[in-house]
Amino acid sequence: MNKHQTNSPASASALDFSAFSQGLYIDGEWRGASGGASVNVTDPSTEEVIATVSDATVDDAISAVEAAAAAAEGWRSTPPRKRSEILRRCFELMIERQDMLARLISIENGKALRDARGEVAYAAEFFRWNAEEAVRITGEFGTAPSGTNRIIVDYQPIGICVLITPWNFPAAMATRKIGPALAAGCTVILKPATETPLTAYALASIYEEAGVPPGVVNVITTTSPGPVTSAMLADPRVRKLSFTGSTGVGRVLLAEAARHVISCSMELGGNAPFVVFDDADLEAALDGAMVAKMRNAGEACTAANRIYVQSGIHDAFAKGLTERMAALKVGPGVEDATECGPMITRKAVDKIDRLVEDAKLRGAKVLCGGSLASGTGFFYPPTVLADVDPEADMAHEEIFGPVAPLSRFETEDEVVKAANATEYGLAAYVFTRDLARGMRVSSRIDAGMIALNRGLVSDPAAPFGGMKQSGLGREGGQHHGIAEFMEAKYIATSI
Repeated sequence: MNKHQTNSPASASALDFSAFSQGLYIDGEWRGASGGASVNVTDPSTEEVIATVSDATVDDAISAVEAAAAAAEGWRSTPPRKRSEILRRCFELMIERQDMLARLISIENGKALRDARGEVAYAAEFFRWNAEEAVRITGEFGTAPSGTNRIIVDYQPIGICVLITPWNFPAAMATRKIGPALAAGCTVILKPATETPLTAYALASIYEEAGVPPGVVNVITTTSPGPVTSAMLADPRVRKLSFTGSTGVGRVLLAEAARHVISCSMELGGNAPFVVFDDADLEAALDGAMVAKMRNAGEACTAANRIYVQSGIHDAFAKGLTERMAALKVGPGVEDATECGPMITRKAVDKIDRLVEDAKLRGAKVLCGGSLASGTGFFYPPTVLADVDPEADMAHEEIFGPVAPLSRFETEDEVVKAANATEYGLAAYVFTRDLARGMRVSSRIDAGMIALNRGLVSDPAAPFGGMKQSGLGREGGQHHGIAEFMEAKYIATSI
């Protein structure tokens, strides 16, 4: 049995956390931080420290850039088929160790084991998809309109990439960036969130085993993200920043990158509307709402944040959603029976509680949940609120938790206006049996992704990204994701 695999019961003790906290992963080696400091990793279900990881300094970050630079030419010149085979092997190893990775995610992140298993499958798919795309990077060839020369367009790897990922999907947010970057021929430095670093380091071992050469992927964790990121972006060898996180932090990083004219891909915050028309299939809409709202216990940028239900179906929908939400089993993520795990930190719970209390003060009716849970762990109960005031804080901020706020609407124009009344434009959900209406409303809503009669929108084969303050660029898709890591070079040659 591989040292990272386990057939033990679902508990924190079933995993050897020392296997995932060996140090920073730089140039194919595990090393301690130059300053000797470490970061505690906490199980949000128990509030217990389960492991420590190295706390990178600016010097460590520059060492990672050095490693990525030293490996750049060799990886860039590696035949696409070879890169493809390595990525495919990453996929295979992730699937072989799906149970171990899912349990690791559940313990350090808190998400329900069923959601963690889904994340691993989704995360692995980015390697399989980009393994196929790596051998399909083609250029362009044509004649200039004047007839004086040929136009050749070649697509080349953009260079060293700094990848910054959040805690809510510690596997998928990493592979969604690493997969296309490696397929394009780039080398990378990954900076995962300090709340969930163990998954990133477990995956680093998989990349090494799959044949990724030293220095091609480097992983560092730090409690000083500002100085560490600034130092990497200031290095002229770094040519790309890909970030997933809050819009506020994204703005800061964009300003930093602008100083050095670095290409940026930004997947930022969301405030997704979930629209249910009177003619919708009620059960299908409820199924969709449970997925769109409760995937990862609501801790997702694509989560349904504002639920608009037309008056004719509102009461039946509210009743059905309340019954389903109230019936969810709340508990430690790693337990098989759990359907809603803890939030990531006490701060996250406090924010959810603030938003719910604000909505209640503005007249919202609590249909289930709605009160801060007591006891150990960062738990908040599944909650449904009716008649939520459009001026409530939760109508304008990401809830990032298991709270479903309902509002009535009467007309199509009214709900489209409400759906668009936000600075965000990442995802939206529309339920109706009228396909013409569904397509029309999908076209009118300002969002980069629309789920029509579906509660799940993400797919490695589709472009993921938003409009407005929800980001820049796309991840995934037939060519969108890999194009973010390439430069188009025009060559003019005489006929």
